[in-house]
Formats: sequence, C-alpha cells, structure tokens
Amino acid sequence: MKVIFTQDVKGRGKRGEVKEVPDGYAQNFLIPRSMAKPANKAAMSELAGQKRSEAKHAAEELAEAKRLKEVLEADETVVELTGKAGSDGRMFGSISTKQIASALNKQYNIKLDKRKMELAAPIKALGYVNVPVKLHHEVTATLRVHIAEK
Repeated sequence: MKVIFTQDVKGRGKRGEVKEVPDGYAQNFLIPRSMAKPANKAAMSELAGQKRSEAKHAAEELAEAKRLKEVLEADETVVELTGKAGSDGRMFGSISTKQIASALNKQYNIKLDKRKMELAAPIKALGYVNVPVKLHHEVTATLRVHIAEK
C-alpha cells in the first residue's frame, strides 16, 4: 500500500515522502496513529501543492538573505564598539557576538541573531575585525566591526 508520511517514522520514511509499505502495517499502525495517510489522488495533489509552497518560501528566504548580505557587506556598514584597553592594544574584557548584534541593531536598525555570527573566540584586541555571519545555508556575509578605545 502506498502512503504519504505525515511525520518522521524511524527506519521507514521522513515527513512528506511517498513510500510503499505492507498493507497491515499501514492500516493497523501508521494510519490510526496519524503517522501517514493513504496516497490517493487528492492527497498526492495536496502534497504537490505543499512542496510548491515550500519551494517558493525557500526561494524568498534565499533572496532575503542575499539582500541582507549586500547591506552587511556595504562599505559604510561598520559596527562601532568601544572598550577599555591597555597600552599594548589588548582589551581588558572582550567583545562577544551579543554585543555586536545589539550594536548592529542600535546603529543600523538591523536585527540579527547572535547565533548566526561565527566568531571562533571573543574579540580581545582593538582595531578592525571581520566577523563571518551565516545568513542562510548558502549565503555567508562578512560584517566589519571596529573596536576603539574608550
């Protein structure tokens, strides 16, 4: 019997997949527990519509990420932060991704999640630093951050 999985079933299939499973397994286990539904014509056309909708949504997300990348990588977009530092240019504290995200929001009104910034370690030196930002699984931008002394 062909079924469309409505949720992930370990060892059988993922949500949205159409697979052939034994009749008894489908009628006695999958369908009563709403893990799958029979793959009839109406259900197949509904699945096709959902896939088209998901593809359109994914394309919109990608376009938005590319637009945001252009804004972040523009020459005039430099996040300015200050901190106390010693005479050798090393800071007493450090600058974290949370501080960078809040400064970006205050200075340019761009809300960006701190978890999208891929900073290996907190910034502990004065000067310009390039911070990679993962906006989408296909789009990575570079944000310039300038740390000045208080």
